[in-house]
Amino acid sequence: MPSQAAVDAFVAHVLSEDHVGAIEAWYAEDATMQENQEPPRMGRDALVAHERQTLAAVAGVKTELLAPPLVGGDQVAIRWRFTFTTRSGRELAQEEVAWQTWRGEKIWRETFFYDAGQRRGR
Repeated sequence: MPSQAAVDAFVAHVLSEDHVGAIEAWYAEDATMQENQEPPRMGRDALVAHERQTLAAVAGVKTELLAPPLVGGDQVAIRWRFTFTTRSGRELAQEEVAWQTWRGEKIWRETFFYDAGQRRGR
């Protein structure tokens, strides 16, 4: 079960917009991430590689915490908004809930729930 301090430190790391570093620091070596009902990505190295690829495709990303994390035992739910800026300057916002299972002080399983059609330019 994660401590509140660990969850808060993880959130702060993500809010610093060091998304790759947050995965490297806070995810278990055998962690998985899953987008909605898609097949999960498996292993921290694969998660890091995917995050690097995602970030390389955009000019930037702004991260917002929309509600305090909910912690219940090994389960943590976090509501985020990520606003991606494309290379052409267009902004695409995505709100999601990250449902995490922690093993001790590391994230072991994570599923992102969001409406895939919500990205629209501003």
